[in-house]
Amino acid sequence: MASSHSSSPVPQGSSSDVFFKKEVDPAKHTRPVQSLPDVCPKEPTVTDQHRWTVYHSKVNLPAALNDPRLAKRESDFFTKTWGLDFVDTEVIPSFYLPQINKEHFTAYQQEISQREKIHERCKNICPPKDTFDRTLLHTHDKSRTDLEQVPKIFMKPDFALDDSLTFNSVLPWSHFNTAGGKGNRDAASSKLLQEKLSHYLDIVEVNIAHQISLRSEAFFHAMTSQHELQDYLKKTSQAVKMLRDKIAQIDKVMCEGSLHILRLGLTRNNCVKVYNKLKLMATVHQTQPTVQVLLSTSEFVGALDLIATTQEVLQQELQGIHSFRHLGSQLCELEKLIDKMMIAEFSTYSHSDLNRPLEDDCQVLEEERLVSLVFGLLKQRKLNFLEIYGEEMIITAKNIIKQCVINKVLQIEEIDTDVVVKLADQMRMLNFPQWFDLLKDIFSKFTVFLQRVKATFSIIHSVVLSVLDKNQRTRELEEISQQKNTAKDNSLDTEVAYLTHEGMFISDAFSEGELAPLAVDTTSQRNASPNSEPCSSDSVSEPECTTDSSSSKEHTSSSATPGGVDIIVSEDMRLTDLELGKLANNIQELLYSASDMCHDRAVKFLMSRAKDGFLEKLNSTEFITLSRLMETFIVDTEKICGRRSMSLLGALQSQANKFVNRFHEERKTKLSLLLDNERWKQADVPAEFQDLVDSISDGKIALPEKKSGATEERKPAEVLIVEGQQYAVVGTVLLLIRIILEYCQCVDNIPSVTTDMLTRLSDLLKYFNSRSCQLVLGAGALQVVGLKTITTKNLALSSRCLQLIVHYIPVIRAHFEARLLPKQYSMLRHFDHITKDYHDHIAEISAKLVAIMDSLFDKLLSKYEVKAPVPSACFRNICKQMAKMHEAIFDLLPEEQTQMLFLRINASYKLHLKKQLSHLNVINDGGPQNGLVTADVAFYTGNLQALKGLKDLDLNMAEIWEQKR
Repeated sequence: MASSHSSSPVPQGSSSDVFFKKEVDPAKHTRPVQSLPDVCPKEPTVTDQHRWTVYHSKVNLPAALNDPRLAKRESDFFTKTWGLDFVDTEVIPSFYLPQINKEHFTAYQQEISQREKIHERCKNICPPKDTFDRTLLHTHDKSRTDLEQVPKIFMKPDFALDDSLTFNSVLPWSHFNTAGGKGNRDAASSKLLQEKLSHYLDIVEVNIAHQISLRSEAFFHAMTSQHELQDYLKKTSQAVKMLRDKIAQIDKVMCEGSLHILRLGLTRNNCVKVYNKLKLMATVHQTQPTVQVLLSTSEFVGALDLIATTQEVLQQELQGIHSFRHLGSQLCELEKLIDKMMIAEFSTYSHSDLNRPLEDDCQVLEEERLVSLVFGLLKQRKLNFLEIYGEEMIITAKNIIKQCVINKVLQIEEIDTDVVVKLADQMRMLNFPQWFDLLKDIFSKFTVFLQRVKATFSIIHSVVLSVLDKNQRTRELEEISQQKNTAKDNSLDTEVAYLTHEGMFISDAFSEGELAPLAVDTTSQRNASPNSEPCSSDSVSEPECTTDSSSSKEHTSSSATPGGVDIIVSEDMRLTDLELGKLANNIQELLYSASDMCHDRAVKFLMSRAKDGFLEKLNSTEFITLSRLMETFIVDTEKICGRRSMSLLGALQSQANKFVNRFHEERKTKLSLLLDNERWKQADVPAEFQDLVDSISDGKIALPEKKSGATEERKPAEVLIVEGQQYAVVGTVLLLIRIILEYCQCVDNIPSVTTDMLTRLSDLLKYFNSRSCQLVLGAGALQVVGLKTITTKNLALSSRCLQLIVHYIPVIRAHFEARLLPKQYSMLRHFDHITKDYHDHIAEISAKLVAIMDSLFDKLLSKYEVKAPVPSACFRNICKQMAKMHEAIFDLLPEEQTQMLFLRINASYKLHLKKQLSHLNVINDGGPQNGLVTADVAFYTGNLQALKGLKDLDLNMAEIWEQKR
């Protein structure tokens, strides 16, 4: 009965799972649904007794009846929003919701009926737990009370009587002590102890029997299930045996041959690897002799590449080889030796390159050797090699000047080198032509020197740029390759079969042929027929013998230097882009420093010659020649190096300033002497001065070349013709025009002194204006030259000279403006001030001429009397003085200026005559006195208009009469 009832629920429990369509939440039930009967009920616990049920639920009735959604505030809200008339209305049932009746639960009842039957069957097998718990509660409490009588020491997990403390606690020695006449009492105590222990044993046995009785159903069920499990295990064992037999047959038929082939392929690859490894060891063994051979031919780059490749092979391919344990350190020492050899070789090359004869061409010396050295130094990060070249440049620049001076001194027989020992003193004994030739030779040698330096630096710069370009292209290729690998990894299937044999992955046999260049293509071996002959180890091709290290796979790029030498850049350069860029900038800066150094040496050479004031004593032609030579050298070096050096330019500017000061002082002193000796008489104009003025009229401000034959045949002219106008001038003004042209030509020859020359020329023109004013208007010529008086002719001649200078001021201004920078245009205001001063001076001279006649009119007309004869003596004297005035100035001043001057004189005459007639009470009344005055005035008017150029002059003599009131 027990077995039949206990075995039936097992399949039913498993098959009943099909009836549960939805997942049941165990939290919603007091106890999960059991598919198997609870044959092993547990003892009731305190937690089970106080487990919560639906009968424990309690709620406040008013709280349940009150609807929180109908709160007062909510009602107030609706009342406030919708008005006071708003009331709750009954909700109409929805037409879309069906009416639920008992028929809707029919399908559920049919579905749950089978589960209910299973539940009832389980209840018959195992009564409800609540009832079971009630029956067992009393028994559990009783057994618990009995167990509490047993001492706790017997319940300890480490209870052992071999422990002395435990033994003394269980069996006290006092119960077994029979000495002292207490035997009967001790025997009773022992008997009581034995009964107590027996009682404890009975309690434990009863509890054990009780627990066994509670689990009797589980024991019977386990025995029944054991037979079924043995049947299942037997069937499973038979199925496993059949499967193993089938797998063994499949392995024998389909896998053993293929695995044997793969094993043979793997063995062959291992043999090839060993063979290639031995060949590689033989090659590495020859590294040191090969390096020695390369160093003997100065192939530093090849030796370094070989060392780097060997070290990489030792670290990757031959790591752990005992015979090569010292080779790495030996190669490191050899590499350090090569570094020293390259630096020494570059120093030797620099000396040979810079100290070869400067008469040769500017080609690079042994370009291939230079490229090899630079590559080796860059490869070893020896970036200070430019300092070696820079130091050699300084020594060479000093030697160039020294050698040029020695060669020039030896050519001069007048210099006794035994007496004058110092080379600088010998150089100072040269005259200007000899010294100028020496300077020209030094400049030409410096130019060739800089061209050679630039050519060498161009080769070094091209090498550096090639390495930089290679680094950038390598970086771009790596980025592209990384992107491709990422895309490939994302697209390929990463499933790998880990077929192993003898502890190795069989897939290695496939990957070796694809990844390493020395491996044989195992794919072709797999596809080959089993009867084909395997390749022998002697037939391994050369590519298979190479290593798979990165040094054997170096990608190189080639370019060419300016000289045509091919540059092959390997990938093992360890320089960053920042270092290469900095090195390229240092190369350009070193070229600039070479130019500055040449200029500095030239400045020292100039200063050593200028110690005795030699340069300050040069005349204009010599200094201009020297200045042009220096400017040419400055421009040439700027074209070579790409930047203008300022030291020689500054020295030239300093000497030019000294030259300008001396030039100006000489001209100013000369002009002062000319003015102090000028008698202010009209001078004849030589033909060369007329040619000079004519050249200015053509737009060229320059001193014309002298024409000896033609000049002697031409006679001097009385006046100077400038653009059709005649200028009567003094000799000082002619020389002043020439001096002005010398200033302008000096600006053309030495552009750097333009601003200084403008200031000096302005000073010179101001000096001429002020000094001529002092001599003529101020009558200084009476004391300086010894003139008896300053005549009207002197005044008119002075005015005309000033007008000639004013005529050329705009031309001079335009000449300087074309040679000034825009920011220097403010200096042109000097010419505006000078023009104003000259016009004021000319106006003062005109006023002086009018003042002379005004004083004469005042003197003569004050004695005028209206009486016969007609014309009166007064008017005769006035006409005579007017004629003299006209005679003095008419040939000097233009006709327009003469007319304007006589109009002003006539106005003064009318003013004085009107004053005198008013004093004599002579009026225009047609009387006798009026007739006499009219006759005198007519005489004056006729004589005045009879003068040359004054015929059409409007005298308006009616103004002498006062208007009738």
